[in-house]
Amino acid sequence: MTATPAKRSASVDPIMHRAARVEDAFHEFRAHRARRRGFLATIVPYTGYGSPTWVRILGRVVLAKEPRPGSRAERKHRKREESIRGWRSFVSVPVSDVTVTVEVDGAHHEVRPDRGGVIDTVLPVQLTPGWHTVKLTTPESARVFEAPVYIVDPKATFGIISDVDDTVMVTALPRPFLAAWNTFVLDEHARVPTPGMSVLLERLATAHPGAPVIYLSTGAWNVAPTLTRFLSRNLFPAGPLLLTDWGPTHDRFFRSGREHKRTSLSRLADEFPGLKWLLIGDDGQHDETLYGEFTTEHPENVAGVAIRQLSNSEAVLAGGRSKAEKHSEFSGAPWVYAPDGAGLSDQLKQHGLLP
Repeated sequence: MTATPAKRSASVDPIMHRAARVEDAFHEFRAHRARRRGFLATIVPYTGYGSPTWVRILGRVVLAKEPRPGSRAERKHRKREESIRGWRSFVSVPVSDVTVTVEVDGAHHEVRPDRGGVIDTVLPVQLTPGWHTVKLTTPESARVFEAPVYIVDPKATFGIISDVDDTVMVTALPRPFLAAWNTFVLDEHARVPTPGMSVLLERLATAHPGAPVIYLSTGAWNVAPTLTRFLSRNLFPAGPLLLTDWGPTHDRFFRSGREHKRTSLSRLADEFPGLKWLLIGDDGQHDETLYGEFTTEHPENVAGVAIRQLSNSEAVLAGGRSKAEKHSEFSGAPWVYAPDGAGLSDQLKQHGLLP
């Protein structure tokens, strides 16, 4: 049911874009200053996933001060972390020149983060399906950081991929100024879940035991801890977040969020060829186009597509149904449209994807 991800071939390092070189120099300057102030390389662990024979480890290495465990300073730090404004998530100093030791089921592996401090690596394992815990450490910190990983059962045949912005959380991405306010200014506890979506995803996960739930977004890895707490606080089913690292790449000034989603979808199809995915998104950005491309290129991996409509005019039943029929006839997979989770749930029942 699963396929081991192909290893990237070793090749000559690409010529770095000028913007990337400037960014690296800026990070190096900030890292030097932070280390002089006593900051240490610590790990922000993210939820990973895999099969019984391989696991994808995700995390980020940043410089941070480490209060003594159990101290008042640690409690204040944790409380402050959970109530900070969104912009503060983007000022952490990433670290790339450090070795991270990953312990999986007693076996130790050494990995290196990328230039943005992101750990994204695939390791061989022998694990049973279900949830497991991976331990990560750095030479500079005495702390042991734990990352949950979900091992997909080879017998599973159904999975859920959901967008985040304006699908499970109200962000207002089609309105840039409001989206910026929601992302960078609001306290994380002020974030609003999309009506009915947590119930929908929980019902889907319950109806399909063992189905992996993966949250795919164009958001930056910086906000992964905030999003994880948001999903847990609003009772969404647990699952990996697949985000991206904002900023310059080796060949362009700013990375493409659309391409991140496209390659992530293709990768999941290759990693789990036996799974049929229910793709959940909204009509405010590029989800319809990307999901349409995916259903055409991987029809054997699509159980259906559920699109949340953002505007009242598009939520008219007739318009949504006409659009859904057009996509369904073209792709061969059922498409449903509704402005909230309850409406999508009703239509998914009609297609047998919910009991």
